[in-house]
Amino acid sequence: MYRDVSETAIALFLERGFDAVSVAEVAAAAEISKPTLFRYFPTKEDLVLHRFADHETEPARVVAARAEGTSPVAALRARFLDGLDHRDPVTGLNDAPAVLDFHRLLYGTPALAARLHGYLERSEAALASALGGGLDARLAAAQIIAVQRVLALENWRRMAAGERADDVHGEAVEAAQRAFGRLGEGLGGFGGPR
Repeated sequence: MYRDVSETAIALFLERGFDAVSVAEVAAAAEISKPTLFRYFPTKEDLVLHRFADHETEPARVVAARAEGTSPVAALRARFLDGLDHRDPVTGLNDAPAVLDFHRLLYGTPALAARLHGYLERSEAALASALGGGLDARLAAAQIIAVQRVLALENWRRMAAGERADDVHGEAVEAAQRAFGRLGEGLGGFGGPR
């Protein structure tokens, strides 16, 4: 149900603009009551960000599931590189028209961009917990999430400018290797085997 309601809302927002569509219109299009909609999605922005819900704790899950002797940064680098190879929209390296439209909606709507900040904070907190908690873990998590965000935004900007994912892939991989390499060097114990 969550997915269906979210997809209905996103379709309306893409067609008419986020601010031009009311929650009542979304509820009517999804054939549910407005109170029911709010039970599943506390805010209008959550209707869009639901697509990210399963990614919010992904960095923490990757760190928790990493192989023995693999550093947190190495595990996250491998996951990001795999995402680039598979054109995972979370990496920004995806030129499918529907993905580009969604990203334009997300980054072009101030309310959604602001709400995305909360998603990043929760992702950072979950990763810090997976890294063992404490100030050092919070600092490391903030840097890791920032690197992933900047890499994804750079890829998305290139896609939005009309470049093809296949043409950008090699440079995106190089940039990710370089960024995660520097990150690993700078994070001490979080960058080396743990």
